[in-house]
Amino acid sequence: MERKLRFGMVGGGNGAFIGNVHRRGATMDEMAVLCAGCFTRNPEKNRAAAWAWDVTDPTRVYADFREMAEKESQREDGIDFVIIVTPTDTHYDIVKCFLEHNIHVVCDKPLCYTLEEGEELKKLADSRGLLVGLTYTYASYAIIRQAREMIEAGAIGPVINIIAEYPQDWVMLSALDSTGINGQWRMNPARAGGSACCSDIGTHLEALIHTMTGLKLERVLARLNHYKGSPLDHDVQILLEYENHIPGMLWASQIAAGYDCAVKIRVLGEQGSIEWNHTNPMEIRYARLNQPVQTLTANRIYSYDACTELCRLPAGHPEGFYEAFANVYKSFCKTLIAKMEGTDAGDYRYPTLDDGLAGIRFVQACLESDRNGNTWVSLY
Repeated sequence: MERKLRFGMVGGGNGAFIGNVHRRGATMDEMAVLCAGCFTRNPEKNRAAAWAWDVTDPTRVYADFREMAEKESQREDGIDFVIIVTPTDTHYDIVKCFLEHNIHVVCDKPLCYTLEEGEELKKLADSRGLLVGLTYTYASYAIIRQAREMIEAGAIGPVINIIAEYPQDWVMLSALDSTGINGQWRMNPARAGGSACCSDIGTHLEALIHTMTGLKLERVLARLNHYKGSPLDHDVQILLEYENHIPGMLWASQIAAGYDCAVKIRVLGEQGSIEWNHTNPMEIRYARLNQPVQTLTANRIYSYDACTELCRLPAGHPEGFYEAFANVYKSFCKTLIAKMEGTDAGDYRYPTLDDGLAGIRFVQACLESDRNGNTWVSLY
């Protein structure tokens, strides 16, 4: 391709760290450049974000996303895709608006509130041949692709159990602050969509398990726990059942004192197991039954190509959260460029609308299971 992809951003300029993470991820591999944005509804902060992020054309700093979609779609040098980094309750309207203007989309997860909204967005995107990506970060580390390739190659035999966890303590810490947890938009049922923990971080685990194993989740039995009278859940304990009756367990918590982003997954098979811990994101623990335990690292000679193509530094140099975000954008941009040129994107994969719909189904089934007194609920 003779030029870099052009992208814009909606949100991300209100001081929250995640906007800059998206921007860094999208530009890390020098395939895309930020050209336009509606970074916040505050005019002064909007201009400040544009200046900080090198959006030098003041006519491309927009007051609202509708104006941005309309004007960018009419420019010869308009954006190829938009990044949406706003609270969940705004996602549906913004994604729909840009799709209606034939602009590809990358949206922060979760995609939207309801399955009906998600299916409408998928129908719209498919009818116009547009790409929509979701930023499931933990599923996008290079070593997770290594694990997936190994599992598909039979390295641990048939999968017989999956255990995943994501404890953090930010809700407890926020409760100590003068504003309290009610000062966070994620704590407002009208904005968070009926769930806090399950929707915010439980969906990360659901996406991680699927990406690492390729298995389809079919049923859940969930218990959602609340903290200090909050109307939303802050600790979830979920039994999982995947295709072929493969069992699993998922624990996610925002009230686990002493934990930050302690994501861990174990995939257990008949002939071995693979374990990944976010604390050491470049490594997996690989154990064959009755054999010495091995630690495998991304970007080594023994790594699959699907893993090494997502690495940027020489072997032995750690790559982390920014690089995982960049892997979403690298794969999305590679796919978009291939689409524009009529070529094959190869093995690059990114979380798609289907993954976003799976996350919505997961949350809705967990909420229903909890309301029904912790019963099994099917996702399909």
